[in-house]
Amino acid sequence: MLPEGAKYYSQKDALKKWVPSILLLPICIFFINNYPSYTLIDNFHLIVHEAGHLVFMFFGNFIHALGGTLMQLIIPVLLGFYFFSAKMQYLLQSSIVLLGHSFFNIAVYVSDARARRLPLLGNGKHDWYYLLGELGLRDSDIEIGIMFFAIGIIWFGIALFLPLFARD
Repeated sequence: MLPEGAKYYSQKDALKKWVPSILLLPICIFFINNYPSYTLIDNFHLIVHEAGHLVFMFFGNFIHALGGTLMQLIIPVLLGFYFFSAKMQYLLQSSIVLLGHSFFNIAVYVSDARARRLPLLGNGKHDWYYLLGELGLRDSDIEIGIMFFAIGIIWFGIALFLPLFARD
């Protein structure tokens, strides 16, 4: 007999919380294996990125240039907060994977700062060429891109292992 207020969990219940991780694992592996290739989800990141420039255009040149990248990080974080508060574990994990992929997308853009080979929208100005130049870090574009890629992998890991920390 269980004490009052205690819950009974079967092995089935314990495994059930890992289903989202099992479903997201091949997606994470796909994104890692196909980096830096352009995937369908990069279209979403592009729209969010460009919207970020509009939102942050009133805060000076540096923040305006950084605004696209900031928005790419803000949107998945806001989604994550919402899904966490709504106790939607699968969607929370999915938003964390989206955040990780955003870091992959940013990594490609940062790594291209000196080469400037990526096709760009609008006036063709490369945000990260300007940003890294302003910070005196343009020669470190590849290393900074690798750092963003690594952060994306860390977020994938957090998403996949979230059930270890999730409470009912």
